[in-house]
Amino acid sequence: MPERKPDSDQQWRHRLHEVIFEADTPAGKLFDVVLIVSIVVSVIVVMLDSVASLDARYGRLFFLLEWIFTLLFTVEYALRLSCIGKPLKYAGSFYGIVDLLSILPSYVSLLLPAGKYLLAIRILRLLRVFRVLKLVQYVGESNYLQRALWASRRKIVVFLLSVFLLMIIFGSVMYIVEGPKHGFTSIPRSIYWAIVTMTTVGYGDISPQTNIGQAIASLVMILGYGIIAIPTGIVTSELTFAKAISNQACPECGKEGHDENAKFCKFCGAELNPG
Repeated sequence: MPERKPDSDQQWRHRLHEVIFEADTPAGKLFDVVLIVSIVVSVIVVMLDSVASLDARYGRLFFLLEWIFTLLFTVEYALRLSCIGKPLKYAGSFYGIVDLLSILPSYVSLLLPAGKYLLAIRILRLLRVFRVLKLVQYVGESNYLQRALWASRRKIVVFLLSVFLLMIIFGSVMYIVEGPKHGFTSIPRSIYWAIVTMTTVGYGDISPQTNIGQAIASLVMILGYGIIAIPTGIVTSELTFAKAISNQACPECGKEGHDENAKFCKFCGAELNPG
C-alpha cells in the first residue's frame, strides 16, 4: 500500500488540475462558473461599500462578505498552487499575479484601511470568462491577436520612438514659433500640445495664434491620421503568419499558448498529456 501512495497523490493532483484549470468537464465548468459569479459579487460589494450612505447602513455586512470572499479566494489560490507541478512559475505568471493581487488588499487593509478598495482589481479575474464559457472561437482569435502583437512588438516600439521624436521636434518648433505669450510656455508644454494634436484629441487648452503656427498645427493633424493607421498595418501583417494554438493549460507551470499538436509545454518542457 505505501508504494501506491505517490500514484494516488498524482491522480489527486491531476483531477484537481482538471477541475481548476480546465473547463472540459462538468465539474471544471461548474467550478469556473461559481468562481466568476463570486468575483462579480465581490467586486459589487467593494463598489457599494465605497458609497457612504450604504456603508453607514450595511457596513458590517459588507465587511463580512469581503472577508468571506477573501478567504474563499485564498483557499482557491492555495489549491491552484498545490495541484500544479511548478507553483512558482504559475505564481509569476499573469493570472498568478492577478490571483494574488485579488486577495492581498484585504490583508493590507488590516494595516491600511483604505487598501480594501484595491479589491476592485478582482475584476481582472473575469478574463477567465473565455475559458469558463468555452468560447473556443473567441479564445482562438484572442490567441491569434496575442501572438501577432508579440511578434510585432519590436516594430511597434521603433514606431512609437519615431513618433515620440516627431512630438519633440514639433513641440520645439511650436515653442519657437508661438512662444509663451500664446500659451506655449515651455518645450515640455509644447510637446504636450503636439501629442494632443497628433492624436486628434484636441482639448483646446492651448492653440496656435500665428499663421505659421496654424499651418504647422494643420500638418500635425493630417500627419496624425496617417500615423494612427500604421500600428494596425503592422499587427495585421503579423496576423497573416500567426499559427493556431490550443487552450490547454500545462499541468506543471499552468501556462497556455501551445501549438495544437504540441505534446510538451514550450515554457517548461513538461508533458501536456501525462499518462
